[in-house]
Amino acid sequence: MRTLFYILQKEFLLIFRDKTILRLIFVMPIMQLVLIPMAADYEVKGISLAVVDHDHSGTSRRLVDRLGASSYFEVVATPDDYHAGVALVERRAADLVLTIPAGFDHDLTVTGRAALQIAADGVNGVRAGLGVAYASAMVRQLQQELLAAAPGRAGPVPTIEVTSASWFNPHVDYPMFMVPGILAILVTMVGALLSALNIVKEKEDGTIEQINVTPIKKYQFILGKLIPFWVLGLASITLGMIVARFVYGLIPVGAFLTIYVFAAVYLVGVLGVGLFLSTVSEHQQQATLFSFFVMMIFILLGGLYTLVESMLGWV
Repeated sequence: MRTLFYILQKEFLLIFRDKTILRLIFVMPIMQLVLIPMAADYEVKGISLAVVDHDHSGTSRRLVDRLGASSYFEVVATPDDYHAGVALVERRAADLVLTIPAGFDHDLTVTGRAALQIAADGVNGVRAGLGVAYASAMVRQLQQELLAAAPGRAGPVPTIEVTSASWFNPHVDYPMFMVPGILAILVTMVGALLSALNIVKEKEDGTIEQINVTPIKKYQFILGKLIPFWVLGLASITLGMIVARFVYGLIPVGAFLTIYVFAAVYLVGVLGVGLFLSTVSEHQQQATLFSFFVMMIFILLGGLYTLVESMLGWV
């Protein structure tokens, strides 16, 4: 233990002398936790909409006004025909083209059925898909309101209303969703990337040969290299929760001890990944590239951007 203590003392001194590592450990988490949740928003707003209205009825104007009044759409043009609307999409002046046919109001109020055409720019598939989904939902909502208030009916049209609520994020506040996920990614980077770079640096500087001839055992060397980053990983979690508290007002509901216990166990596995990367890398550039490769797998399969439930079972 005395030998391990001196190794740890040496490692902490080297880490705190390296300004680059200090920036990665303390400055990077603060900047990413502050900036990324503000920019990472799964909602698509301000979709440019071109409306081709062949009906010119009160119902069609009501629909257009409702779309334009929402935060999701911005009616940028009202071309005379569909081809003019497509030309706007080709010039990137519009994302969607909504075509309201003649007789739309009559068909909807008399038969209860009416057709609309929504054409989307498929270049940006996510924006197009969400735009069509938003517009379709608003059209269905208007249809239910008109059918319920249609004259000549005995009473309101029976409808089934489906509502949804997010248990742990009822207002769908995306910083509340992104901050914990980004914090987990930062802890992974501290454990995998920095530990790998620290060990490979010994190879580049040639000091690994000096360590090999010193009277220390392999497990003492490995623990001396990994324990400092295990401690710094827990420190980055603390720093991240402080930023989350004072920037976004997010406070973990539950025991802080549970968070730290699971983080400590997780860091052991992540540090093992960093140790493996250091054994297959000869210099820091290789270690960096390998680390980013592993980090992409962690990020894409970790559930932050893609639901784990929607992945294949073996993945």
